Amino acid sequence: MSGGTPTPSHVSSFRDPGGALVRSGDRLYRIVTAAAVPDLEAFLGSKLAHKLNEKKALPTTRRLSAEESAELRRDEGFRSIYEAIGGAAVLEHERIGFPSFPYEWPAEMLHAAAELTLDLARWGLKEGIGLKDATPLNVIFRGPQPVFVDVLSFERRTPGDATWLPYAQFVRTFLLPLLAWKHFGLSPEQILTTRRDGLEPEEVYRWLSAAQRLRPPFLSLATLPAWLSKKKQANETAIYERKPLGNAEKAQFILESLLNGLRRSLGRLRPPESARSTWSEYATQNSYSAEQAGTKQRFVTEALAARAPATALDIGCNTGVFSRIAAQAGAAVVAIDYDPVVLGALWSAAAREGLNILPLTVNFGRPTPATGWRNEEFPSFLERARGRFDAVLMLAVLHHLLVTERIPLDAVLATAAELTRDLLVIEFVGVDDPMFRKIARGREGLHAGLTPESFEAAAARHFRLERREKIEGSSRILYAYRKV
Repeated sequence: MSGGTPTPSHVSSFRDPGGALVRSGDRLYRIVTAAAVPDLEAFLGSKLAHKLNEKKALPTTRRLSAEESAELRRDEGFRSIYEAIGGAAVLEHERIGFPSFPYEWPAEMLHAAAELTLDLARWGLKEGIGLKDATPLNVIFRGPQPVFVDVLSFERRTPGDATWLPYAQFVRTFLLPLLAWKHFGLSPEQILTTRRDGLEPEEVYRWLSAAQRLRPPFLSLATLPAWLSKKKQANETAIYERKPLGNAEKAQFILESLLNGLRRSLGRLRPPESARSTWSEYATQNSYSAEQAGTKQRFVTEALAARAPATALDIGCNTGVFSRIAAQAGAAVVAIDYDPVVLGALWSAAAREGLNILPLTVNFGRPTPATGWRNEEFPSFLERARGRFDAVLMLAVLHHLLVTERIPLDAVLATAAELTRDLLVIEFVGVDDPMFRKIARGREGLHAGLTPESFEAAAARHFRLERREKIEGSSRILYAYRKV
């Protein structure tokens, strides 16, 4: 394509009848069909859009000129997509941080995305703008802040219409997964990885005891819908048909009442701050003395200061001690751990303190796979992460990968080299370390060859050593490496 315009590399949102999202290198375009343009223009010109832009709750969006659109269509790949869906306009969106999906969020982030979705539906009522979709897939996080990214989800409302079609979708994809976490300890990862459309009330109903079925919030969210679903209607699609009242004021009152009811239900399903897990106390109850912890924090602080990374990945972040250090040093941080409880606490702290930290439920030993149609809709974590970060932190995590996951040392280091563009800060833990012995469960002999010398030799195949410091009173050693 002339002018250096990149060839389209990926098409997503193919389920949306109003358009298609096209990734081209580092740029993100949305092709919009002729039928969707009027609703799009009404939304982009509204006070609602202005308000959301001020709050940074929408991606920065620019409509391309006819000349710019024509230039993009000179590329055969882009033109074929444009023509296949009947394109009439092209938008360019801001690319927001690191892309994540609802099944990678702790429940606190799912709750925040639900709050934003209800806010948009409620604010739009006053301007005659409706929200026709209510799924967490419409939300991406910029650090800890939810951003609603699907501008084609907005439509002009019929003034007398009292129907909010996404009601059931909101319950399935937001409220019932939050209920499952709060009352049954099932995380969004456990539910949404395999259930793109969330939970059905009938499924949750089967989990409930006889007493629970008659108590809120189970009664309204699971029991009544399950009972009603057993009654066959002459026309089972009737509940999804719009029913104009002919009275705009009354219709708005009904919708406001409906949304307020959902807001109350959402409030009752706020994840508890008192949640505990195996690793939730690790930051204060671990094998480090105060002096040793101070040494580790100083080493990480100095290593980051020397390289000033703009982006960082904290692997095995726990409650985010080192994520905070990286964020305070100016990096946009993605913090991953397999424990949704510690990640929820980290998200809450980052949101409260305004830190650019995105916590994600990812087990680095078994990273999030690609999912969706043909495994192409939602890329795997590693596909999204390769070469994305200026710095990778691996503090007190290597021995878990070697012992618990049985991943070879060179494979761990090679993967770290794929993820970082520059810096790796990693902690070596010897076989005689109390935590190593605890997780090895008598199998230390399998790792007899793991020594500082063997570790450094393996690391030298991928990195150049910059700094090294032994943590006094332990067999642990801190390393700062540069990628070769």
